Amino acid sequence: MIEEDLKQFLLVLSISLSIAVIARIFIWVRQIPYTLLLVLAGVGLASLDVRLLDLSPGLILFIFLPPLLFEAAWNMKWTGIVENALPISLFAVGGVVFSVAGVAVALNQIAGVPLTTALLVGACLSATDSASVIGLFRDVGAGKQLTTLMEGESLFNDGAAVVAFGIVLSLALGSDSLSLSETVAQFLAVTSIGVGVGALIGFCLASLTQRLASPWVEQSLTLIAAYGTYLMVEELGGSGVIGVVTAGLLMGNLGWESPSASRQFIKESWQFIAFFINSIVFLLIGDQVYFRQIIPNLPTTVVAIAAVILSRAVTIYGLGGISNGLAQSSISWRDQTVLWWGGLRGSVSIALALSIPTTVMGYEEIMANVFETVLFTLLLQGLTTQPLLKLLNLTEDRSLQQKYLELIARREALSSVLQHLTQEAHPDIAAHQLQQQITTIETQRDTLQQDINRLRNHHPVLLALSTKTHQDTLLTLEMSVYQKYVQAGLLEQPLLPMLPLKAVDI
Repeated sequence: MIEEDLKQFLLVLSISLSIAVIARIFIWVRQIPYTLLLVLAGVGLASLDVRLLDLSPGLILFIFLPPLLFEAAWNMKWTGIVENALPISLFAVGGVVFSVAGVAVALNQIAGVPLTTALLVGACLSATDSASVIGLFRDVGAGKQLTTLMEGESLFNDGAAVVAFGIVLSLALGSDSLSLSETVAQFLAVTSIGVGVGALIGFCLASLTQRLASPWVEQSLTLIAAYGTYLMVEELGGSGVIGVVTAGLLMGNLGWESPSASRQFIKESWQFIAFFINSIVFLLIGDQVYFRQIIPNLPTTVVAIAAVILSRAVTIYGLGGISNGLAQSSISWRDQTVLWWGGLRGSVSIALALSIPTTVMGYEEIMANVFETVLFTLLLQGLTTQPLLKLLNLTEDRSLQQKYLELIARREALSSVLQHLTQEAHPDIAAHQLQQQITTIETQRDTLQQDINRLRNHHPVLLALSTKTHQDTLLTLEMSVYQKYVQAGLLEQPLLPMLPLKAVDI
Protein backbone atom coordinates (compact mmCIF):
# COMPACT_ATOMS: atom_id res chain seq x y z
CA MET A 1 0.00 0.00 0.00
CA ILE A 2 2.83 2.39 0.84
CA GLU A 3 4.52 1.68 -2.48
CA GLU A 4 1.27 2.25 -4.39
CA ASP A 5 0.57 5.51 -2.53
CA LEU A 6 4.10 6.70 -3.26
CA LYS A 7 3.66 5.95 -6.96
CA GLN A 8 0.41 7.94 -7.04
CA PHE A 9 2.01 10.83 -5.19
CA LEU A 10 4.96 10.94 -7.59
CA LEU A 11 2.55 10.82 -10.54
CA VAL A 12 0.65 13.85 -9.20
CA LEU A 13 3.89 15.72 -8.58
CA SER A 14 5.26 14.85 -12.03
CA ILE A 15 2.13 16.13 -13.76
CA SER A 16 2.19 19.34 -11.73
CA LEU A 17 5.83 20.04 -12.49
CA SER A 18 5.29 19.23 -16.17
CA ILE A 19 2.59 21.88 -16.29
CA ALA A 20 4.95 24.37 -14.63
CA VAL A 21 7.60 23.64 -17.27
CA ILE A 22 5.11 23.98 -20.13
CA ALA A 23 3.97 27.32 -18.70
CA ARG A 24 7.55 28.61 -18.89
CA ILE A 25 8.14 27.37 -22.45
CA PHE A 26 5.01 28.63 -24.22
CA ILE A 27 4.31 32.37 -23.88
CA TRP A 28 0.56 32.09 -24.47
CA VAL A 29 0.25 29.51 -21.68
CA ARG A 30 2.16 31.83 -19.35
CA GLN A 31 -0.77 34.27 -19.46
CA ILE A 32 -2.91 31.77 -17.49
CA PRO A 33 -2.27 31.62 -13.71
CA TYR A 34 -0.44 28.45 -12.74
CA THR A 35 -3.12 27.27 -10.33
CA LEU A 36 -5.78 27.55 -13.03
CA LEU A 37 -3.62 25.54 -15.42
CA LEU A 38 -3.52 22.81 -12.79
CA VAL A 39 -7.31 22.83 -12.47
CA LEU A 40 -7.68 22.59 -16.25
CA ALA A 41 -5.27 19.67 -16.34
CA GLY A 42 -7.20 17.97 -13.55
CA VAL A 43 -10.48 18.44 -15.41
CA GLY A 44 -8.87 16.98 -18.52
CA LEU A 45 -7.77 13.90 -16.62
CA ALA A 46 -11.23 13.60 -15.06
CA SER A 47 -12.83 13.68 -18.51
CA LEU A 48 -10.72 10.63 -19.34
CA ASP A 49 -11.78 9.09 -16.02
CA VAL A 50 -8.19 9.12 -14.76
CA ARG A 51 -8.27 9.44 -10.96
CA LEU A 52 -4.96 10.38 -9.38
CA LEU A 53 -5.78 10.35 -5.68
CA ASP A 54 -8.83 10.25 -3.44
CA LEU A 55 -9.11 13.55 -1.61
CA SER A 56 -9.96 13.25 2.06
CA PRO A 57 -11.04 16.14 4.28
CA GLY A 58 -8.27 15.42 6.75
CA LEU A 59 -5.65 15.61 4.00
CA ILE A 60 -6.63 19.14 2.99
CA LEU A 61 -7.75 20.55 6.34
CA PHE A 62 -4.77 19.24 8.29
CA ILE A 63 -1.91 18.54 5.88
CA PHE A 64 -2.46 21.19 3.21
CA LEU A 65 -4.40 24.08 4.76
CA PRO A 66 -2.22 25.11 7.77
CA PRO A 67 1.00 25.74 5.80
CA LEU A 68 -0.87 27.61 3.05
CA LEU A 69 -2.53 29.88 5.59
CA PHE A 70 0.66 30.36 7.59
CA GLU A 71 2.68 31.29 4.50
CA ALA A 72 0.13 33.91 3.45
CA ALA A 73 -0.14 35.34 6.98
CA TRP A 74 3.64 35.35 7.54
CA ASN A 75 4.14 37.47 4.40
CA MET A 76 1.27 39.84 5.24
CA LYS A 77 2.37 43.24 6.52
CA TRP A 78 0.69 44.18 9.77
CA THR A 79 0.48 47.83 8.72
CA GLY A 80 -1.69 46.89 5.75
CA ILE A 81 -4.04 44.90 7.98
CA VAL A 82 -4.34 47.76 10.49
CA GLU A 83 -4.91 50.40 7.83
CA ASN A 84 -7.69 48.33 6.23
CA ALA A 85 -8.98 46.60 9.37
CA LEU A 86 -12.61 47.68 8.97
CA PRO A 87 -13.18 46.69 5.33
CA ILE A 88 -11.24 43.43 5.78
CA SER A 89 -13.33 42.53 8.85
CA LEU A 90 -16.58 43.45 7.13
CA PHE A 91 -15.73 41.49 3.98
CA ALA A 92 -14.45 38.44 5.89
CA VAL A 93 -17.28 38.06 8.41
CA GLY A 94 -20.10 39.76 6.52
CA GLY A 95 -19.19 37.89 3.37
CA VAL A 96 -19.63 34.55 5.13
CA VAL A 97 -23.02 35.58 6.52
CA PHE A 98 -24.31 36.90 3.19
CA SER A 99 -22.99 33.88 1.30
CA VAL A 100 -24.56 31.31 3.60
CA ALA A 101 -27.86 33.17 3.75
CA GLY A 102 -27.97 34.10 0.06
CA VAL A 103 -27.16 30.65 -1.29
CA ALA A 104 -29.45 28.92 1.20
CA VAL A 105 -32.44 31.16 0.46
CA ALA A 106 -31.93 30.95 -3.30
CA LEU A 107 -31.64 27.16 -3.36
CA ASN A 108 -34.55 26.71 -0.99
CA GLN A 109 -36.99 29.20 -2.51
CA ILE A 110 -36.07 28.96 -6.20
CA ALA A 111 -34.78 25.42 -6.67
CA GLY A 112 -36.83 23.79 -3.90
CA VAL A 113 -33.78 22.34 -2.15
CA PRO A 114 -34.43 21.39 1.52
CA LEU A 115 -33.24 24.14 3.87
CA THR A 116 -30.64 21.97 5.64
CA THR A 117 -29.06 20.93 2.35
CA ALA A 118 -29.14 24.50 1.08
CA LEU A 119 -27.45 25.79 4.25
CA LEU A 120 -24.64 23.26 3.90
CA VAL A 121 -24.03 24.27 0.28
CA GLY A 122 -23.97 27.92 1.32
CA ALA A 123 -21.58 27.23 4.19
CA CYS A 124 -19.17 25.33 1.95
CA LEU A 125 -19.20 28.08 -0.68
CA SER A 126 -18.73 30.89 1.85
CA ALA A 127 -14.96 30.30 1.92
CA THR A 128 -13.09 32.38 -0.63
CA ASP A 129 -9.83 31.11 -2.10
CA SER A 130 -7.90 33.92 -3.72
CA ALA A 131 -4.56 32.17 -4.23
CA SER A 132 -4.83 32.43 -8.01
CA VAL A 133 -5.98 36.04 -7.93
CA ILE A 134 -3.27 37.15 -5.49
CA GLY A 135 -0.59 35.58 -7.68
CA LEU A 136 -2.12 37.35 -10.67
CA PHE A 137 -2.13 40.67 -8.79
CA ARG A 138 1.59 40.34 -8.11
CA ASP A 139 2.36 39.41 -11.71
CA VAL A 140 0.53 42.34 -13.29
CA GLY A 141 1.35 44.84 -10.53
CA ALA A 142 -2.08 45.55 -9.05
CA GLY A 143 -2.33 48.34 -6.49
CA LYS A 144 -1.14 47.86 -2.92
CA GLN A 145 -4.54 48.48 -1.29
CA LEU A 146 -6.36 46.15 -3.68
CA THR A 147 -3.87 43.35 -3.00
CA THR A 148 -4.03 43.92 0.76
CA LEU A 149 -7.83 43.85 0.81
CA MET A 150 -8.05 40.68 -1.26
CA GLU A 151 -5.34 38.86 0.69
CA GLY A 152 -6.51 40.06 4.11
CA GLU A 153 -10.12 39.11 3.46
CA SER A 154 -9.12 35.67 2.19
CA LEU A 155 -7.05 34.99 5.32
CA PHE A 156 -9.74 35.85 7.86
CA ASN A 157 -12.62 34.66 5.69
CA ASP A 158 -11.33 31.08 5.79
CA GLY A 159 -11.49 31.05 9.58
CA ALA A 160 -14.99 32.53 9.68
CA ALA A 161 -16.19 30.12 6.98
CA VAL A 162 -14.86 27.03 8.79
CA VAL A 163 -16.54 28.16 12.03
CA ALA A 164 -19.84 28.83 10.24
CA PHE A 165 -19.67 25.46 8.50
CA GLY A 166 -19.16 23.68 11.82
CA ILE A 167 -22.26 25.34 13.24
CA VAL A 168 -24.40 24.51 10.19
CA LEU A 169 -23.17 20.91 10.12
CA SER A 170 -24.11 20.49 13.78
CA LEU A 171 -27.61 21.67 12.91
CA ALA A 172 -27.81 19.28 9.96
CA LEU A 173 -26.78 16.35 12.16
CA GLY A 174 -29.40 17.26 14.72
CA SER A 175 -26.90 17.85 17.49
CA ASP A 176 -27.80 21.50 17.92
CA SER A 177 -30.80 23.79 17.69
CA LEU A 178 -31.11 26.89 15.56
CA SER A 179 -30.73 29.76 18.03
CA LEU A 180 -29.24 33.07 16.97
CA SER A 181 -27.85 33.90 20.41
CA GLU A 182 -26.27 30.46 20.85
CA THR A 183 -24.87 30.56 17.32
CA VAL A 184 -23.27 33.96 17.87
CA ALA A 185 -21.91 32.85 21.26
CA GLN A 186 -20.42 29.70 19.72
CA PHE A 187 -18.87 31.71 16.90
CA LEU A 188 -17.28 34.16 19.33
CA ALA A 189 -16.02 31.34 21.55
CA VAL A 190 -14.20 29.35 18.89
CA THR A 191 -12.86 32.56 17.34
CA SER A 192 -11.56 33.83 20.68
CA ILE A 193 -9.81 30.55 21.43
CA GLY A 194 -8.17 30.61 18.02
CA VAL A 195 -7.00 34.21 18.35
CA GLY A 196 -5.84 33.75 21.96
CA VAL A 197 -3.84 30.56 21.49
CA GLY A 198 -2.50 31.66 18.10
CA ALA A 199 -1.35 34.99 19.54
CA LEU A 200 0.37 33.27 22.48
CA ILE A 201 2.24 30.81 20.25
CA GLY A 202 3.09 33.46 17.66
CA PHE A 203 4.43 35.93 20.24
CA CYS A 204 6.54 33.33 22.05
CA LEU A 205 8.09 31.91 18.89
CA ALA A 206 8.64 35.37 17.40
CA SER A 207 10.56 36.36 20.54
CA LEU A 208 12.57 33.17 20.32
CA THR A 209 13.53 33.61 16.68
CA GLN A 210 14.95 37.06 17.43
CA ARG A 211 17.65 35.41 19.55
CA LEU A 212 18.64 32.74 17.05
CA ALA A 213 21.29 32.87 14.36
CA SER A 214 20.35 29.67 12.50
CA PRO A 215 17.98 30.00 9.52
CA TRP A 216 17.37 26.24 9.64
CA VAL A 217 16.17 26.38 13.25
CA GLU A 218 14.00 29.42 12.56
CA GLN A 219 12.43 27.72 9.54
CA SER A 220 11.73 24.62 11.65
CA LEU A 221 10.02 26.78 14.28
CA THR A 222 7.73 28.34 11.68
CA LEU A 223 6.78 24.88 10.39
CA ILE A 224 6.07 23.74 13.96
CA ALA A 225 4.01 26.88 14.49
CA ALA A 226 1.85 26.16 11.42
CA TYR A 227 0.91 22.60 12.36
CA GLY A 228 1.25 22.86 16.15
CA THR A 229 -1.05 25.86 16.40
CA TYR A 230 -3.70 24.16 14.28
CA LEU A 231 -3.61 20.97 16.38
CA MET A 232 -3.57 22.76 19.73
CA VAL A 233 -6.41 25.15 18.93
CA GLU A 234 -8.59 22.37 17.49
CA GLU A 235 -7.91 20.27 20.59
CA LEU A 236 -9.09 23.16 22.78
CA GLY A 237 -12.30 23.54 20.79
CA GLY A 238 -11.34 26.63 18.82
CA SER A 239 -10.79 27.42 15.17
CA GLY A 240 -7.44 26.06 14.06
CA VAL A 241 -7.60 28.15 10.90
CA ILE A 242 -7.91 31.42 12.86
CA GLY A 243 -5.17 30.27 15.22
CA VAL A 244 -2.73 29.60 12.36
CA VAL A 245 -3.47 32.96 10.73
CA THR A 246 -2.94 34.80 14.02
CA ALA A 247 0.33 33.00 14.75
CA GLY A 248 1.59 33.61 11.22
CA LEU A 249 0.81 37.32 11.36
CA LEU A 250 2.62 37.78 14.66
CA MET A 251 5.68 35.73 13.70
CA GLY A 252 5.97 37.47 10.34
CA ASN A 253 5.70 40.96 11.79
CA LEU A 254 7.26 40.69 15.25
CA GLY A 255 10.13 38.52 14.05
CA TRP A 256 11.27 40.98 11.38
CA GLU A 257 14.36 41.89 13.41
CA SER A 258 15.96 38.62 12.33
CA PRO A 259 18.99 39.07 10.05
CA SER A 260 17.95 39.78 6.48
CA ALA A 261 19.64 36.57 5.27
CA SER A 262 17.60 34.46 7.70
CA ARG A 263 14.34 36.09 6.75
CA GLN A 264 15.06 35.71 3.05
CA PHE A 265 15.86 32.03 3.57
CA ILE A 266 12.60 31.48 5.48
CA LYS A 267 10.62 33.40 2.86
CA GLU A 268 12.04 31.32 0.02
CA SER A 269 11.44 28.09 1.97
CA TRP A 270 7.79 28.96 2.50
CA GLN A 271 7.39 30.00 -1.11
CA PHE A 272 8.55 26.53 -2.11
CA ILE A 273 6.18 24.87 0.38
CA ALA A 274 3.23 26.94 -0.90
CA PHE A 275 4.13 26.15 -4.52
CA PHE A 276 4.47 22.45 -3.73
CA ILE A 277 1.12 22.22 -1.92
CA ASN A 278 -0.82 24.36 -4.40
CA SER A 279 0.57 22.22 -7.23
CA ILE A 280 -1.03 19.17 -5.66
CA VAL A 281 -4.28 20.66 -4.35
CA PHE A 282 -5.43 22.50 -7.48
CA LEU A 283 -4.62 19.55 -9.73
CA LEU A 284 -6.63 17.24 -7.49
CA ILE A 285 -9.56 19.69 -7.36
CA GLY A 286 -10.04 19.40 -11.11
CA ASP A 287 -9.42 15.66 -10.99
CA GLN A 288 -12.30 15.13 -8.55
CA VAL A 289 -15.00 16.20 -11.00
CA TYR A 290 -17.51 13.52 -11.91
CA PHE A 291 -19.13 14.51 -15.18
CA ARG A 292 -22.06 12.13 -14.75
CA GLN A 293 -23.26 14.31 -11.85
CA ILE A 294 -23.15 17.60 -13.74
CA ILE A 295 -26.28 17.32 -15.91
CA PRO A 296 -28.70 16.04 -13.21
CA ASN A 297 -27.65 18.79 -10.79
CA LEU A 298 -27.14 21.55 -13.36
CA PRO A 299 -30.35 23.53 -12.50
CA THR A 300 -29.51 23.78 -8.81
CA THR A 301 -25.87 24.55 -9.61
CA VAL A 302 -26.90 27.48 -11.83
CA VAL A 303 -28.95 28.85 -8.94
CA ALA A 304 -26.03 28.36 -6.54
CA ILE A 305 -23.60 30.14 -8.88
CA ALA A 306 -25.97 33.07 -9.35
CA ALA A 307 -26.50 33.29 -5.59
CA VAL A 308 -22.73 33.25 -4.93
CA ILE A 309 -22.13 36.06 -7.42
CA LEU A 310 -25.04 38.18 -6.15
CA SER A 311 -24.21 37.70 -2.48
CA ARG A 312 -20.61 38.62 -3.26
CA ALA A 313 -21.82 41.81 -4.93
CA VAL A 314 -23.90 42.71 -1.87
CA THR A 315 -20.88 42.05 0.36
CA ILE A 316 -18.37 44.11 -1.61
CA TYR A 317 -20.48 47.02 -2.81
CA GLY A 318 -22.71 47.23 0.26
CA LEU A 319 -20.13 46.71 3.00
CA GLY A 320 -17.50 48.56 0.95
CA GLY A 321 -19.77 51.59 0.90
CA ILE A 322 -20.28 51.34 4.65
CA SER A 323 -16.52 51.11 5.17
CA ASN A 324 -15.91 54.15 2.98
CA GLY A 325 -18.45 56.09 5.01
CA LEU A 326 -17.28 55.04 8.49
CA ALA A 327 -13.52 54.73 8.09
CA GLN A 328 -12.96 56.74 4.90
CA SER A 329 -11.18 53.70 3.45
CA SER A 330 -11.52 55.11 -0.08
CA ILE A 331 -12.15 51.82 -1.87
CA SER A 332 -12.92 52.93 -5.40
CA TRP A 333 -15.67 51.37 -7.46
CA ARG A 334 -13.01 49.87 -9.73
CA ASP A 335 -11.31 48.15 -6.78
CA GLN A 336 -14.69 46.96 -5.54
CA THR A 337 -15.47 45.50 -8.97
CA VAL A 338 -12.25 43.47 -8.97
CA LEU A 339 -12.85 42.34 -5.37
CA TRP A 340 -16.35 41.23 -6.35
CA TRP A 341 -15.34 39.29 -9.46
CA GLY A 342 -12.14 37.94 -7.87
CA GLY A 343 -13.93 36.24 -4.96
CA LEU A 344 -13.12 32.71 -6.16
CA ARG A 345 -13.92 29.49 -4.33
CA GLY A 346 -11.34 26.72 -4.06
CA SER A 347 -9.62 24.18 -1.85
CA VAL A 348 -11.29 25.17 1.43
CA SER A 349 -14.76 24.81 -0.07
CA ILE A 350 -13.84 21.38 -1.42
CA ALA A 351 -12.40 20.30 1.92
CA LEU A 352 -15.53 21.37 3.79
CA ALA A 353 -17.78 19.53 1.34
CA LEU A 354 -15.71 16.36 1.64
CA SER A 355 -15.94 16.48 5.43
CA ILE A 356 -19.75 16.10 5.34
CA PRO A 357 -20.84 12.59 6.39
CA THR A 358 -22.37 10.57 3.57
CA THR A 359 -25.45 9.98 5.73
CA VAL A 360 -26.48 13.64 5.55
CA MET A 361 -29.60 14.23 3.48
CA GLY A 362 -28.77 15.44 -0.05
CA TYR A 363 -25.10 14.50 0.18
CA GLU A 364 -24.70 13.86 -3.58
CA GLU A 365 -26.46 17.11 -4.44
CA ILE A 366 -24.23 19.07 -2.03
CA MET A 367 -21.07 17.59 -3.51
CA ALA A 368 -22.15 18.26 -7.10
CA ASN A 369 -23.21 21.86 -6.42
CA VAL A 370 -20.03 22.71 -4.51
CA PHE A 371 -17.63 21.13 -7.00
CA GLU A 372 -19.34 22.66 -10.03
CA THR A 373 -19.53 26.12 -8.46
CA VAL A 374 -15.86 25.97 -7.47
CA LEU A 375 -14.92 25.02 -11.03
CA PHE A 376 -17.00 27.88 -12.43
CA THR A 377 -15.35 30.49 -10.21
CA LEU A 378 -11.83 29.14 -10.73
CA LEU A 379 -12.08 28.84 -14.49
CA LEU A 380 -14.46 31.53 -15.73
CA GLN A 381 -13.86 34.22 -13.11
CA GLY A 382 -10.20 33.30 -12.64
CA LEU A 383 -9.40 33.46 -16.33
CA THR A 384 -11.20 36.78 -16.83
CA THR A 385 -9.79 38.65 -13.84
CA GLN A 386 -6.64 39.80 -15.67
CA PRO A 387 -8.59 41.29 -18.61
CA LEU A 388 -10.84 43.00 -16.05
CA LEU A 389 -7.81 44.53 -14.30
CA LYS A 390 -6.53 45.87 -17.62
CA LEU A 391 -9.98 47.12 -18.63
CA LEU A 392 -10.27 49.08 -15.37
CA ASN A 393 -6.66 50.32 -15.69
CA LEU A 394 -5.58 48.85 -12.36
CA THR A 395 -2.23 47.42 -13.42
CA GLU A 396 1.22 48.95 -13.18
CA ASP A 397 4.16 48.65 -15.57
CA ARG A 398 6.26 46.05 -13.77
CA SER A 399 8.80 45.97 -16.62
CA LEU A 400 9.50 49.67 -16.04
CA GLN A 401 10.13 49.14 -12.34
CA GLN A 402 12.37 46.16 -13.09
CA LYS A 403 14.43 48.17 -15.58
CA TYR A 404 14.80 50.99 -13.06
CA LEU A 405 15.97 48.64 -10.29
CA GLU A 406 18.44 46.99 -12.66
CA LEU A 407 20.00 50.38 -13.38
CA ILE A 408 20.28 51.14 -9.67
CA ALA A 409 21.82 47.74 -8.99
CA ARG A 410 24.43 48.25 -11.74
CA ARG A 411 25.26 51.71 -10.43
CA GLU A 412 25.74 50.39 -6.90
CA ALA A 413 27.92 47.55 -8.20
CA LEU A 414 30.17 49.95 -10.12
CA SER A 415 30.38 52.23 -7.08
CA SER A 416 31.60 49.29 -5.01
CA VAL A 417 34.22 48.47 -7.64
CA LEU A 418 35.39 52.10 -7.67
CA GLN A 419 35.67 52.11 -3.90
CA HIS A 420 37.85 49.01 -4.09
CA LEU A 421 40.10 50.55 -6.75
CA THR A 422 40.50 53.96 -5.11
CA GLN A 423 40.67 53.14 -1.40
CA GLU A 424 42.93 50.08 -1.46
CA ALA A 425 46.50 49.63 -2.63
CA HIS A 426 47.14 47.68 -5.84
CA PRO A 427 50.93 47.29 -6.13
CA ASP A 428 50.66 44.58 -8.80
CA ILE A 429 48.80 46.87 -11.24
CA ALA A 430 50.55 49.58 -13.23
CA ALA A 431 49.49 53.09 -12.28
CA HIS A 432 48.32 54.03 -15.79
CA GLN A 433 46.27 50.82 -16.10
CA LEU A 434 44.66 51.44 -12.73
CA GLN A 435 43.78 54.99 -13.69
CA GLN A 436 42.38 53.82 -17.01
CA GLN A 437 40.10 51.34 -15.23
CA ILE A 438 38.93 54.01 -12.81
CA THR A 439 38.17 56.43 -15.64
CA THR A 440 36.26 53.80 -17.63
CA ILE A 441 34.15 52.73 -14.66
CA GLU A 442 33.42 56.34 -13.67
CA THR A 443 32.18 56.99 -17.21
CA GLN A 444 29.95 53.92 -17.09
CA ARG A 445 28.60 54.93 -13.70
CA ASP A 446 27.84 58.47 -14.90
CA THR A 447 26.01 57.06 -17.93
CA LEU A 448 23.91 54.85 -15.66
CA GLN A 449 23.09 57.83 -13.45
CA GLN A 450 21.93 59.79 -16.50
CA ASP A 451 19.64 56.90 -17.50
CA ILE A 452 18.28 56.76 -13.95
CA ASN A 453 17.59 60.50 -13.90
CA ARG A 454 15.91 60.30 -17.29
CA LEU A 455 13.56 57.56 -16.09
CA ARG A 456 12.75 59.51 -12.92
CA ASN A 457 11.91 62.63 -14.89
CA HIS A 458 9.59 60.77 -17.25
CA HIS A 459 8.08 58.53 -14.55
CA PRO A 460 7.89 60.36 -11.17
CA VAL A 461 6.34 57.28 -9.51
CA LEU A 462 9.80 55.66 -9.62
CA LEU A 463 11.06 58.16 -7.06
CA ALA A 464 8.90 56.50 -4.40
CA LEU A 465 10.35 53.11 -5.36
CA SER A 466 13.89 54.48 -5.02
CA THR A 467 13.06 56.04 -1.65
CA LYS A 468 11.61 52.79 -0.34
CA THR A 469 14.64 50.80 -1.48
CA HIS A 470 16.92 53.30 0.24
CA GLN A 471 14.90 53.18 3.45
CA ASP A 472 14.90 49.39 3.50
CA THR A 473 18.67 49.36 3.11
CA LEU A 474 19.20 51.79 6.00
CA LEU A 475 16.80 49.88 8.24
CA THR A 476 18.51 46.58 7.49
CA LEU A 477 21.92 48.05 8.32
CA GLU A 478 20.72 49.47 11.64
CA MET A 479 18.88 46.33 12.76
CA SER A 480 21.78 44.05 11.78
CA VAL A 481 23.97 45.82 14.35
CA TYR A 482 21.38 45.34 17.11
CA GLN A 483 21.04 41.68 16.15
CA LYS A 484 24.80 41.15 16.52
CA TYR A 485 24.64 42.51 20.08
CA VAL A 486 21.74 40.15 20.90
CA GLN A 487 23.59 37.13 19.52
CA ALA A 488 26.67 38.10 21.54
CA GLY A 489 24.57 38.22 24.72
CA LEU A 490 25.12 41.96 25.27
CA LEU A 491 21.47 42.86 24.70
CA GLU A 492 18.37 40.94 25.77
CA GLN A 493 16.43 41.89 22.67
CA PRO A 494 16.95 44.02 19.54
CA LEU A 495 16.42 47.75 20.02
CA LEU A 496 13.75 49.66 18.17
CA PRO A 497 15.05 51.57 15.13
CA MET A 498 16.10 55.19 15.72
CA LEU A 499 16.16 56.22 12.07
CA PRO A 500 13.15 58.45 11.27
CA LEU A 501 11.94 56.27 8.45
CA LYS A 502 8.50 56.86 7.00
CA ALA A 503 6.67 54.18 5.04
CA VAL A 504 6.35 54.85 1.35
CA ASP A 505 3.50 53.43 -0.71
CA ILE A 506 4.44 52.06 -4.11
